[in-house]
Amino acid sequence: MRVRSILLALFSLPLLLSIQFSSSQLLPDSALSSSDLDAILQNYAFKALFNPKTGVPYDAKLPKNLSGISVSAMRLKSGSLRKRGVQSYKEFKIPIGVVEQPYVERLVWVYHNFGNWSEVFYPLPGYSYLAPVLGLLAYSGTNLSASELPALDIRASDKPILIKFSNVKSAPSGSVAKCVYFDLHGSVQFDILSHENSCSTLQQGHFSIVVESNAPSSPAPAPEPVKENGGNNKYKVWIIVAYVVGGLLLVVMLSLIAARVIRIKKDMEIQQLEWVADSYENLKITSIGSTKAPLAMGTRTKPILENDYIP
Repeated sequence: MRVRSILLALFSLPLLLSIQFSSSQLLPDSALSSSDLDAILQNYAFKALFNPKTGVPYDAKLPKNLSGISVSAMRLKSGSLRKRGVQSYKEFKIPIGVVEQPYVERLVWVYHNFGNWSEVFYPLPGYSYLAPVLGLLAYSGTNLSASELPALDIRASDKPILIKFSNVKSAPSGSVAKCVYFDLHGSVQFDILSHENSCSTLQQGHFSIVVESNAPSSPAPAPEPVKENGGNNKYKVWIIVAYVVGGLLLVVMLSLIAARVIRIKKDMEIQQLEWVADSYENLKITSIGSTKAPLAMGTRTKPILENDYIP
């Protein structure tokens, strides 16, 4: 029984290892540097050039672990490239006057489209991609069986190389889309996005359209002038009404207080008159003919005639 288990384990181990190895090949290694990845893609691109015709693009067949990435190759004569350019190579338009260093009789343009893998191999913190990363690199086309070739130094002298992106996502409201350029040395540069989602360059490299990810999604809508003025008018009306009502209440209160003060003053005057009346001696009433009049019982000081006064 133990021998049977050991044999079963020995037979199952290679199968498990093969399954694990195949599953690891389903995804590309994001830890690869851009130069290493370019070398791998150059190798597959050159394999697509089997008895190639000049100026005809050939799509490369990539393994499953590189699925989602598109690669193409096109072989040209250096003299023809410099004099005629290339009107259309995928999203690129190569003008006349493009030269390479060092000079080669034939060169190969290798095209990259990283699709959904753009952010994996070309991360750009603080920015979001509106289009996939596209690449255009030139290699010597003398030996099509060569691999890991260094890229040529390409320069556009008269007019820039144009990249017209397709299927570009709309930029969020309030943000500005920009062209981004990755050179072969890892540097990143930004430029203005031209009309019709186009970017331009004088060198080879990788390109895309990005937008700042921390930019505002949409600005706060400004209130309509009519509604805003109406709101202010309503507020002012309520203030005026409050002042008027408060003023009326104050007038009523002051009127009540004044009336109360006047009434109290009159009551005090009446009380004072009654007190004065009570303080004087009462006089007797007598009848003189048909008229009644007060009668004094006597006088305190007797009158003295002036003629009888002797000094």
